[in-house]
Amino acid sequence: MAKGTNVQADLMKQKGILKWIETVGNKLPHPFVLFIILCGVLMVVSAILAAMDFSVMHPAKGEEVAVKSLLSVEGIHWILTSMLKNFIEFPALGLVLAMTLGIGLAEKIGLLTTVLRKMMAGIPASVVSYAIVFVGILGNLASDAAMVIIPPLGGLVFLAMGRHPIAGFAAGMAGVSSGFTANFFIAGTDALLAGISTEVAKTIDPNAMVTPVDNWFFMSASVVILAFFGGWITDKIIEPRLGTYHGDRNVQFEEVTPQENKALRKAGIAALIFVVIVGLLVVPEGSLLRDPKTGDFLTSPFLKGIIPIILLFFVTVSFVYGRAMGLIKTSKDIPHYMSEAIKDMSGFIVLAFTAAQFIAFFNWSNIGILMAVNGAEFMTDMGLTGLPIIIAFTLFTGICSLFITSGSALWAILAPVFMPMLMLLDYNPAFIQVAYRIADSATNTISPVNPYIPLFLAFYQKYNKNAGMGTIFSTMTPFAIVFLVVWILQLTAWYFLDLPFGPGVYVR
Repeated sequence: MAKGTNVQADLMKQKGILKWIETVGNKLPHPFVLFIILCGVLMVVSAILAAMDFSVMHPAKGEEVAVKSLLSVEGIHWILTSMLKNFIEFPALGLVLAMTLGIGLAEKIGLLTTVLRKMMAGIPASVVSYAIVFVGILGNLASDAAMVIIPPLGGLVFLAMGRHPIAGFAAGMAGVSSGFTANFFIAGTDALLAGISTEVAKTIDPNAMVTPVDNWFFMSASVVILAFFGGWITDKIIEPRLGTYHGDRNVQFEEVTPQENKALRKAGIAALIFVVIVGLLVVPEGSLLRDPKTGDFLTSPFLKGIIPIILLFFVTVSFVYGRAMGLIKTSKDIPHYMSEAIKDMSGFIVLAFTAAQFIAFFNWSNIGILMAVNGAEFMTDMGLTGLPIIIAFTLFTGICSLFITSGSALWAILAPVFMPMLMLLDYNPAFIQVAYRIADSATNTISPVNPYIPLFLAFYQKYNKNAGMGTIFSTMTPFAIVFLVVWILQLTAWYFLDLPFGPGVYVR
């Protein structure tokens, strides 16, 4: 029976479009070299488009934006003078390394492993995949920090249960990245997009207002729906395709010892004290970590500084746990464990250098803006009406988000084009915003310019040394496609049933 099962798994891995994506993708050069090649291609393409005087009118800024040649004198000067800046300011670099200091400390002293062993004693194996996707979706409250925390933890949970760690990582990655715009709670994304939507909507209706809660009902329902489908994809598609994990790395699933339980209690008390202190600095009006000008929470230093706060949280609880376990005895021990954690990220740092250049080249040349605006103009000329134009807009957004990963930046480009047109068809601007958000979110995991691709690849290669870009995209494509289809179906149901998207917010 075991032999038959292995043969079936091998056949599944050899067939299908996902295997083709993986095979083709992994035949590409090493990602470090691939990004260098892509930079070279961008330089040539930008020179050709610039020579042909390609330009567009930026919808938000109201000014003409021309493609800039990376091979021009200005471009070459920019490349040479900005190369280090591109690397240093690479969005994922500082975040990943900072979080690695805290999370790596917790991992090296065994805190994470102990917590996972404790947790799994009460979690049925049948719901683990669903739970990881669910937690990943809610994790966007922690902003990009969730990208560094939840997927690796998902991998460790699966590994400890004797399952394939990459499947657990993919489940967490799907929840955090493809499901990032959904949540039970109002997050910074809601406020950021609502501000852009309101500004654009006022060009049609001076009294128009989109608030951070206008998509709340729809996005709350999305959490449950996506968690179900994400868990199902993990169990039925991703893990069977990966087969049995035979790697050397292992998380011992042993009973938690009395000493570990005692250390966990002390770490739990430290965590509670930390959370209470932070709460006292955030919750009361006029408190230290509120917005000093408006007193608002969504624009507060707390949310803007959530990564350092999470880092301090991990260092605090790890220190308490390490002291209780006798692993941290002197001041030298903490930097020692942190250094060991940073060593594991050396491959990511090397890859991040060329990935940072490619993304910076793409942005500086204005090719992304050219693609988005010209595509939007084509959409407006198609003459679609009713639900088809909404679905077409959503699909077009999904394509654009593959190349412009900043949700607010892409919305600032697309909103001035599509929102006035759709508002004139009597659509509520908050409904239009939902149609944008679902596509922008769903395709995050398969975007070639996602700044976290180097991090994802580093984790994949931790458990599969032969993993490449194709491995990532073939693993995450089912999540991206299913999430987008399910979200469009949910949007269609809301459309025909005339359900509220938020308090008092409907399609029309």
